[in-house]
Amino acid sequence: MTEIKDIVAVFPGQGSQRQGMGKDFYDQMSVCRQTYEEASDAVGLDVASICFNEDDRLNLTEYTQPCIVTTEVAMIRGLAERYGFQAGYFGGHSLGEFTALVAAGVIPFGDAVQIVRMRGKLMQDAVPVGVGSMAAVISEDIDVAALKKMIEDLPVDVANINSANQVVISGDTAALPEVENRCKNLFVAPKTFRFVKLNVSAPFHSRFMKKIEQPFTETLKNFSKSFDISTASRVTSNYAGFFHASSVDTVINNLVSQLSNSVLWRENMQVLARHASRIYEIGPGRPLRDFFRTIDVTCDSIISLVAAEKIFARAS
Repeated sequence: MTEIKDIVAVFPGQGSQRQGMGKDFYDQMSVCRQTYEEASDAVGLDVASICFNEDDRLNLTEYTQPCIVTTEVAMIRGLAERYGFQAGYFGGHSLGEFTALVAAGVIPFGDAVQIVRMRGKLMQDAVPVGVGSMAAVISEDIDVAALKKMIEDLPVDVANINSANQVVISGDTAALPEVENRCKNLFVAPKTFRFVKLNVSAPFHSRFMKKIEQPFTETLKNFSKSFDISTASRVTSNYAGFFHASSVDTVINNLVSQLSNSVLWRENMQVLARHASRIYEIGPGRPLRDFFRTIDVTCDSIISLVAAEKIFARAS
């Protein structure tokens, strides 16, 4: 039997949302329905309706963020009830870091959905719609230092270091064509290269988010009295690249700094893999599974109850 301390749970972030996400959990388990109701009460929205019905708000970051966190928390609560699932360590990609902190018991769920709704609103309001964009650079063994050097004179930044083969660029929409042209010169045959624009509404994890750091700091401080910092050291920080320290100030600094700095997901994966015998991705999508594959680590993705049944039957 695998010990709890050897099990890692990871959570995807924005971009994994989809209409109907979490509905099978909601329909079959009261603990999941209660989770959506708790979120709705906390933020004054019908979160279940936004998630399950055709609602354009699901792709507006102010709403996307609480909806994803709610879905992921409902899923892990449902897995705990039905399968006795527990994890010893946690990680999350960008927004998913907040779910990880909830799952570890650091931030109360009701507080977390309020925090991420404000985070989403601040991020969207940081730049006018259409001014900022993001794009994934996909190749083999990307030299991040060379990539940063190549774009240093442009109003863009490295937003995510997802794996050896994928780095995300974020910044001024008008600069992205030039980034793509320069990448064509950097990634020459026999290397393959793809430049994929992401469906996002703002330039997350870039210099354009600096202006919202102060108001987001105040938001976190307003909720920090309810944080249980004793378990923070079981959650990886996207900004630091390793586990959070057991300090309220450090956790707040890491979450604020994540807004305008690179998400060091490759480092997060390596740290988590050293502590894991099994890794489970829990959420509405499965982008993290493929990232773990690049470091030769297996990650089982649970996106539905059907997937959970197959995975836990195999593991038993």
